[in-house]
Amino acid sequence: MLNTWGASRFLPRMQHGLLPGHLWKEEGVGTNAIGTALATGQAVQVNRDEHFLRANRFMAGSASPIFDTQKSLVGVLDISTDAYLPQDHTLGLVKLMSLCVENQLILSAFQDNYHILTISTHTRSLDSHWAALVVIDSEGVIISSNRRASIMLSDHLALMNVEELFGCRVRDLINQPATVPLSLMVQGRFRVWVRVQPPAKPSLALVLPDYRTHANYEQPKAQLQPKAQPTPALTNSLPDDVIPFDELEQGDDTLRKVLHQAKKIIEKDIPILISGETGAGKEVLVRSLHYHSSRANAYFVAVNCASIPTELVESELFGYEKGAFTGASSRGYQGLIRRAHKGTLFLDEIGEMPIHVQARLLRVLQDRIVTPLGSTESYPVDIRLVSATNRDLKHEIAAGRFRQDLYYRIAGLNLEILPLRQRQDKAALIQYIFKRICREYESAGMSLEVRRLLESHPWPGNVRQLVNVLKVALAMADGELLELEHLPLDILEEIRLSPNSEMDEDNTDGDSEDMDTSCNLAEQIPQLYARFGGNISKTARAAGVSRNTVYKYLNL
Repeated sequence: MLNTWGASRFLPRMQHGLLPGHLWKEEGVGTNAIGTALATGQAVQVNRDEHFLRANRFMAGSASPIFDTQKSLVGVLDISTDAYLPQDHTLGLVKLMSLCVENQLILSAFQDNYHILTISTHTRSLDSHWAALVVIDSEGVIISSNRRASIMLSDHLALMNVEELFGCRVRDLINQPATVPLSLMVQGRFRVWVRVQPPAKPSLALVLPDYRTHANYEQPKAQLQPKAQPTPALTNSLPDDVIPFDELEQGDDTLRKVLHQAKKIIEKDIPILISGETGAGKEVLVRSLHYHSSRANAYFVAVNCASIPTELVESELFGYEKGAFTGASSRGYQGLIRRAHKGTLFLDEIGEMPIHVQARLLRVLQDRIVTPLGSTESYPVDIRLVSATNRDLKHEIAAGRFRQDLYYRIAGLNLEILPLRQRQDKAALIQYIFKRICREYESAGMSLEVRRLLESHPWPGNVRQLVNVLKVALAMADGELLELEHLPLDILEEIRLSPNSEMDEDNTDGDSEDMDTSCNLAEQIPQLYARFGGNISKTARAAGVSRNTVYKYLNL
């Protein structure tokens, strides 16, 4: 034992071996937290009567081993206390403390000269001590990692290349800004978030530690770490709610052309106007464009022009000085346009914008300056403008509801997003969305019956409606195979009433031959449905009919 500290009331009992210099190996004192952790290399809690020596049964011990940067056991951290005190959180605390020590050992040894990757399954956990740490050299070879990395990623990380682990180029990793986490797939199995910490002293020569043997690795020559240059955001450096650009279409020729055009224009000073039905995915496209552009590190500001009260549109967009009007904030307000400076401003449903606000917006787009309400000062703005509408703006112009000069200012490139019912990749898109939502909800998969119904439905609410239906259904399935019974009742009714519905088909090919054909299904099925607590599958099996038939007789 190297050192001890603790509460004064426990000090008298610490004289019983809990002092520097005492040995607690199992060979000498039998089962105890410190000795067992040393012997097994695992965190352990040993309570009162679990101690081998009777003299030690007055206490409970929780111990966790500490490993160095090369996974060699260097010590144990232990918390010992009165056996009759609650121990619910002690082991977790000591495990966290030992992990903090290990992480600090890695940082102290490598942070000056090497890139350190912090990895977690959620962006909000990247600052947690439970995150995985991986150290790579300039070639992308992993030279050290903590235990969380071994648990999360692989047991065989030593000398593995990150290109093999994540399927991305080393150059993309080491040039990634530290403030923008990457979303990467681990050997194609699951997705994690990765934050890259560059070397603290990049000008120093990179000399690898001598623990690598010439048998499996040739030590590289000393080299200077080049200064990382800012690069546009990578395809994988995306927030959870942003879909990678190359995954927006799953086989639709029309959308593929739209994406190709948008990708060519997004870095140019050309405004984009996107038209399409509500819920077709206009904002999804624009978000993806923003995070795949050179402006990804600035704000993406989405404004729904239809959701802001008419009397507040001007103040929300252009901001205001303090005291500009009754009810104004005493601190003033920057405004959404200025907030989007250096970033992307997305004006959704721009056709709903009041005509007097259109005039002010036109002035901002022409002069590239914003003057807040009640102010005499103007502020320059640099924004990338993307607008969207579900209306025919040329018809709105003819009706006098939209300014023609503003239309030609915002419609540099016109793009159209087809509704879900017209997309060639509808089936593939449903499967893609299902798998994406399954990251949040456990699922055993989707039944063929559900898949066919989802693919045949016209989806008047488009992709937004589909996403909501799948989220509700997966929550109801609670990890089981997704069946019709898990779909919301309103969507079942909507599907049943649609012209091409498959729910009215009485598919009884699998009906039981033993069923009494004289039985009145209209009476039997509701009774069975009640008996089995609303379980469609059990009802269908008991009645000897298909699930579609059950739905038909229940009028669901």
